[in-house]
Amino acid sequence: MFFFKNKAIPLNEFFPERFIDIHSHLLPGIDDGAKDLDNSIELIQKMASYGIKNFITTPHILGDLYPNTPEIIRAKLKEVRDELKNRNLTDISIDAAAEYMMDEQFSILLKEDREILTLKDNLVLVEMSYFSPPNNLFDILFQLGLKEYKPVLAHPERYVSYHNNFRIFQKLKNAGCLFQLNLLSLTENYGKGVQKTAERLLKENLYDFVGTDTHHFNHIKGLQKISTQKNLKKIETLLNNNANFLK
Repeated sequence: MFFFKNKAIPLNEFFPERFIDIHSHLLPGIDDGAKDLDNSIELIQKMASYGIKNFITTPHILGDLYPNTPEIIRAKLKEVRDELKNRNLTDISIDAAAEYMMDEQFSILLKEDREILTLKDNLVLVEMSYFSPPNNLFDILFQLGLKEYKPVLAHPERYVSYHNNFRIFQKLKNAGCLFQLNLLSLTENYGKGVQKTAERLLKENLYDFVGTDTHHFNHIKGLQKISTQKNLKKIETLLNNNANFLK
């Protein structure tokens, strides 16, 4: 019985037809994702072969390490779109937002009313340190709300400092956060602790969306492990939320 419940599904049948990946790092040379334009296109083509053809890619904006701006991101997006067109890959759609580290510089962006790249409308993809969340985290979330932004917290299951304080996840939800599951967290890719936390967050229906968080081919290869009947049952609603994201 277990075998049938966990039967593998082809990845191009696992994702809904209009599925939109709202978290990836596919723009060339501006963070720890795609290294150059050829790498960007290769990653996108491989994902398209798995049935993921719609992207809102999200390069890091992270202090001095990845000091990206809307202008830099839009220029790189144009490069990728132009190259897709040059290669006649017309069935692929790509837009760009950003994954913002909630740090002092992000607080300055909010305070100074600088442009924030959103996934859609007022939805902003945010992250924090895996091991040491900012002391003023809930103040940042409050400031986002004052600016009428809605935070989408990337991969909450990966914040190791919260694994033994599960009540914090509900507190984050109460503070207005939407949650985005990394699909590879359904495997041991990030460790058993992350997988266990993802399973509990799923069980308690705290997730709103999913994302691949693709940086390189190893991430794409790992997606093959998630494509089972059991996983589909767990996240089908979330997959459909992504498919309906731009409605």
